[in-house]
Amino acid sequence: MSSDLQAKRGGLFEAFLAWIERVGNKLPDPITLFLLLAIIVVIASWLCAIFGVSAVHPGTGKTIEVVNLLSKSGIRMIWSKAVTNFSNFAPMALVLVAVLGTGVAEKSGFLAALMRRMLVGVPPFLVTLILVFVCINGNVAGDSAFVIMPPLAASIYLSMGRNPMVGMFTAFACVAAGFCAEVILALNDTLAYGFTEAAARLIDPDWAASPVINFYFLFVSAILLTIVGTWVSEKLIAPRYAHIDVKVYGKVDSSPLSPEEAKGVKRALIALAIGVVVIILMCLGSDPLLGDPNQGGSLTSPAAPFMSGIIVTVAVLFFIPGAVYGFASGKYHNDKEMFADIVASFRDMAPYIVLCFFCAQFTSYFGWSNLGIIIAVKGAEVLRAMHFTGLPLLIGVVFASCIVNLFIGSASAKWAILAPVFVPMLMLLNLDPAVTQIAYRIGDSITNPLSPLFYYIPLIFGFAARYDKDAGMHTGMGTVIANMIPFSMCFTVVWIIQLCVWVLLDLPLGPGGGIFLG
Repeated sequence: MSSDLQAKRGGLFEAFLAWIERVGNKLPDPITLFLLLAIIVVIASWLCAIFGVSAVHPGTGKTIEVVNLLSKSGIRMIWSKAVTNFSNFAPMALVLVAVLGTGVAEKSGFLAALMRRMLVGVPPFLVTLILVFVCINGNVAGDSAFVIMPPLAASIYLSMGRNPMVGMFTAFACVAAGFCAEVILALNDTLAYGFTEAAARLIDPDWAASPVINFYFLFVSAILLTIVGTWVSEKLIAPRYAHIDVKVYGKVDSSPLSPEEAKGVKRALIALAIGVVVIILMCLGSDPLLGDPNQGGSLTSPAAPFMSGIIVTVAVLFFIPGAVYGFASGKYHNDKEMFADIVASFRDMAPYIVLCFFCAQFTSYFGWSNLGIIIAVKGAEVLRAMHFTGLPLLIGVVFASCIVNLFIGSASAKWAILAPVFVPMLMLLNLDPAVTQIAYRIGDSITNPLSPLFYYIPLIFGFAARYDKDAGMHTGMGTVIANMIPFSMCFTVVWIIQLCVWVLLDLPLGPGGGIFLG
């Protein structure tokens, strides 16, 4: 089925997505695109410096000026820090560490065999429902969900005879666009609350609450977004790939497990259980091995080995069953064969590594120039000048955060800038800091998969390249954006409606977190 015919059968919305995909794919290769964006940032910094563009940081009161990257010092910085920009690009390191484990789990055949054993007779929509729920709550594991879930989802879908690209796009969109929703308190709650409390004390020096001030709202969000995300995946994304024969992505094996495979899965699961028990033991006690000794053994402290090394934990928990399955099933006869699979997995990630180099330069230039911070401050000032009140003001905060999110990748950096503006402003209008924080967190999530400055955007191209190679296809920027838009749009609608209901009914957002002050 051609894309044009598919668009006609899918209605106006599918026609719109097809147009986005067609136009977007005419853009240069993502590598060239990031190179061009880097050049644009350099030129923009020069022009803005000439015109004296600046802003006053609401938190520190300091004047922020645009740094001219075409000055002598700017050119020297660009030249001297190209390598460190690349080596310090955090997502790349996370991915490569994860590949040490996931490569063995995938190449040994463990994931495929496990899926064949577990998913026999399970309705596809139920698999999607579980996948979406796990991905939306992926922030509990920090950024590792971006690394683990898309390729895992692709493997699950392929093992079911479904298009792996649907699973991959669904997983990435739900992890990114639903990043603040949760059924378990996560590190992001603590990070966001720290900035909120500091900003609130600008008005009320005695104001204090706790990181759980948004928990009720976010718990309900996780349930609602799971339902909506499943519907989007099954009704809007899956039909877009219905015309592609899944066999182009590789052999789909739906046969029962052989005795060797069944034995391998059994032993791998036993080994995985032992690994989990060992890690749990490392988290127990008054001074746990993976706890932060400077925070009373806390496991959730950012400096705790459990949190800072969570990608290592994930890699180990994939490596153990993958290796055991490989040897038990007869796939591996020696360590050389196992490490050959790891090397092959790294080889598959080569397009992503190259893309990371140029993405790292672009994001570094943007940060050095101060353009993102100035855009964020100016955007907040525009919203404040509109003199909105009540619910329209909160919705304005949501959309202002959406826009700022397109220019600043770090959630902490954004809220550090916006909190001193929005929190005091809304407190003076009798709105609790908790509701201001939730409005920001909604906006900070829904445009994640659409932002070129989002650290993990290059990752989806790297994962897609692995399947494109087998299918003789190419995933361009248009394809990614077209498959992200339905999730972002639907999540936005659901979250705005939920926010309206909470405000109109004056429901508690979480323990100690309300809508209005006093």
